[in-house]
Amino acid sequence: MTVNADNASADLSTPIFSRAGFRATIRLNRARYLNRIQPEDLTALEEMMQAVEADETLRVLVFTGTGRAFSAGYHLGDMAERERTAEAAAHPSEESHFERVANKLENLRVATICALNGGVYGGATDLALACDFRIGVEATEMFMPAARLGYHFYKSGVVRYTTRLGVAAAKKLFLTGQKIDAPEMLRIGYLDEVVPEDQLASRTDALAATLAAMAPAAVEGMKRTINEIARGELDAGAAIARNQRSQLSEDLKEGLAAWKEKRTPVFTGR
Repeated sequence: MTVNADNASADLSTPIFSRAGFRATIRLNRARYLNRIQPEDLTALEEMMQAVEADETLRVLVFTGTGRAFSAGYHLGDMAERERTAEAAAHPSEESHFERVANKLENLRVATICALNGGVYGGATDLALACDFRIGVEATEMFMPAARLGYHFYKSGVVRYTTRLGVAAAKKLFLTGQKIDAPEMLRIGYLDEVVPEDQLASRTDALAATLAAMAPAAVEGMKRTINEIARGELDAGAAIARNQRSQLSEDLKEGLAAWKEKRTPVFTGR
């Protein structure tokens, strides 16, 4: 009986966190519910991202799911119950927590890859969009049902959709609630690459290795500057300061020396 119970719960838990070398991985793990995101998952995700931010040895985060879908999005039953209460009107709701998690993911110091192992729906589409890169399998599909539910999606998510995918794509996805497939996701720029299911791990590993081999301070700085530009919030002084710091860095000296010597650079983040 114990063995059966353990097997039944193997794909039913808060997200799983692991590290290997320069890379961390977060895996959504409610496969029987298409990795539906519940309140306790948001808390776990936030703690995991804080751990990534604090560990200066990490350079890449991979975000993926267990089973045949990346995520069915936020638990609508829980959202509905919270929205009906007077307390929800007076205090931040779990939707606000969801938004905070998505924004933390977008603003993480390290480069991020979403390995979409299947369909992505609702709020989970914004979690994937908050990552720097998205690789999907051929069976990947997505839809955003906000208008079907009578829900105005949170502000930063609408900004991400519009700035990353364009006005036309954002309106199509938000206003019609239409489901689109992997080729269309690739065409509008939601996916960077579409691969057969058996190649998802290897392609993700290859991209993670490429990103981990770059100078970490340069990646962090340019990622921040690009995100600020996309949101129309460029801090020009901060961008100039990042550039100036890079010119005085040990990593720049190493990169130039390696280029001259035709060898692979070894960056330390200093």
